Amino acid sequence: MNTSDLNLFIRIAETGSITESAKQQGISTAAASSALKRLEKQLDIQLFIRTTRQLRITSQGEQFLFHCRQALESLDQGRISAQQMMGRVGGELRLSVSSDLGRNLVLPWIDELMEAHPSLSIDLNVGDSLSNFFMDKVDVALRYGKPEDSTMVAFHIATIDRITCVSPDYISTFGEPSHPEELREHHCLLYRLDGHLFNNWTYVDKLGRYEIKVSSNRVSNDTDIVRRWAVAGKGIAYRSKIDISSDLQSGKLVQILSDYQSPSAQLYLLCPSRKQVTPAVIAFREMLREKCAHLGIAG
Repeated sequence: MNTSDLNLFIRIAETGSITESAKQQGISTAAASSALKRLEKQLDIQLFIRTTRQLRITSQGEQFLFHCRQALESLDQGRISAQQMMGRVGGELRLSVSSDLGRNLVLPWIDELMEAHPSLSIDLNVGDSLSNFFMDKVDVALRYGKPEDSTMVAFHIATIDRITCVSPDYISTFGEPSHPEELREHHCLLYRLDGHLFNNWTYVDKLGRYEIKVSSNRVSNDTDIVRRWAVAGKGIAYRSKIDISSDLQSGKLVQILSDYQSPSAQLYLLCPSRKQVTPAVIAFREMLREKCAHLGIAG
C-alpha cells in the first residue's frame, strides 16, 4: 500500500472532507478520490459512506484507521531512528518562529545549526500567529503555550519568566511604578494576536494576587514592534524574559516590579505529526534547550 494513500485516508477521517483533505495535501479533489478508491479496492472494504451532503466513516474504516495510525507512526519512528544512527542531519527544515524571538535570538542560533550541518537548508517563516502547518507548508513551529490540538507533537523547550520592563529614559521622564496598581497611570505597550488584546497583566506577592487591566495609546500585532517601542522609551512592556534578554544585558531595558511574580511562559517546539520529527528537528530541539540552559532558563 502507498503510504501517501494511507496519510490521505487519515486526513479525510479527521476533516470529514475529501476536498479539504486534498487541499491540505496539495493535490486535486479528483486525485484524492482516486487514491481513496484505490485504497478501498486493495483492502476490499468500504472506508466511507458517501452521500451528497456528508462523508461518514464506516465501522470497518474506524477499525482500519486505528491500525493505520499505529503503522505509520511505527514507520516514522523507524525512519528517524535509522537516520539518527547514521548521524544524518540534512534536507530542508521549514520553520515558523514568533517575530521577536526569531529576529533577536533564534536567527544566530539557526546560523550555528547550519554551520554544524552543511547539508541542512532552512525555510524560515517569521510571524506571531500559529502557522497553518498544511497551508503554510511548515514542518515545525516555535511558540509559547502548549497547543490545544492533542494530535500535534509538542516538545517542551523551557519555562520562561515573564517580567515587566521599561527603558531608563522612560523612568527618568515618567517615573517608575512601585506597585502593580500604579501601572494604570502609565503608558503600557500592548500586543494583539488573532483579535485578542493582551491587556490584563498578572502579579503575585505574599500579600495577594493583582489582576491589572492596563491601557495604552500603542498596540501592535508584532511582538518585535512592542519591544522596539519599549527600547525607544514609549512605554512599559510585559514580556517573556528570553525575548528581551539582549536588551536587558545591554541596559536598553531594565526590569521593574521585581518584587512581584508573574505567570511564567512555556516555550514549545510544535510539529503537526510524527512524520515531521526528523533528525533536523531533533537537532534544532536540542540546540534550543542547550541555548536556553546557557541563558540560565529552566527546562
